[in-house]
Amino acid sequence: MTKRYSTAEVLAQANDTFLDSVSVDCVVLAFHQGNLKVLLNKFKISDKWMLPGGFIHIDEHVDDAADRIIRARVGLDNLYLKQFHLFGNCDRTRKEENLKMLESWGVSPDDNHWFLKRFVSMGYYALVEYDKVSISVDESVEEVGWYDLNDLPPLFADHNQIVDKAIKTMRIQVGIIPIGYELLPEKFTMPELRLIYEAILGQELDRRNFQRKMLSVGLINRLNEKRKNGAHKAPYLYSFNKEKYEEAKDGGVHLMPWTH
Repeated sequence: MTKRYSTAEVLAQANDTFLDSVSVDCVVLAFHQGNLKVLLNKFKISDKWMLPGGFIHIDEHVDDAADRIIRARVGLDNLYLKQFHLFGNCDRTRKEENLKMLESWGVSPDDNHWFLKRFVSMGYYALVEYDKVSISVDESVEEVGWYDLNDLPPLFADHNQIVDKAIKTMRIQVGIIPIGYELLPEKFTMPELRLIYEAILGQELDRRNFQRKMLSVGLINRLNEKRKNGAHKAPYLYSFNKEKYEEAKDGGVHLMPWTH
């Protein structure tokens, strides 16, 4: 089990504990009630929401740090987690905001405190199944919540830009990223899969054309089951052919027949 240090413990640690001036921030995406969701957290002392993130131990691989931080937050192992961009604008964080945060946690820093220095941040995105997530939160000091991708509040520092860059990166690589495979439950409907791709691509997709493309690869099976939706016509349920999917992924071929 990954240990989560309290924020005060982290900020009070000596500057030889963490890699100097480098952090990680992660865009954690899930699909729920027809919408693509982004996981955010906020310290109660602050009015700004932010992406889950943290710092890198001196003797730790950057990818391992990102995995450790996100596993501790969402309670999942074997995460689909990808590094996508280094964010390094000189003014991406404000020293005054970080100083206020330190003082709020009872840390009396000098001008050389590691948390007051300029930081660059390595961006990651993670795809998780909403119902499998078990959020870890210290309710005495922080809040955590899911927000619709298209209705995010103003975020801390450059975190809105990080989200935008993650989606643009996924849009370019949409044919090789296992988007639906990672976000959807074992049984799903074709409209649910289409909504995910529409959210990533930022455009509506033709229903019949999308279904034809998805089925043409042979990685999705239609089940002899339908989802009961009350007054609406019950749609068929589908599932991924996991064996073929893993073979395709390992072989480096397009997982979905999509170009954009």
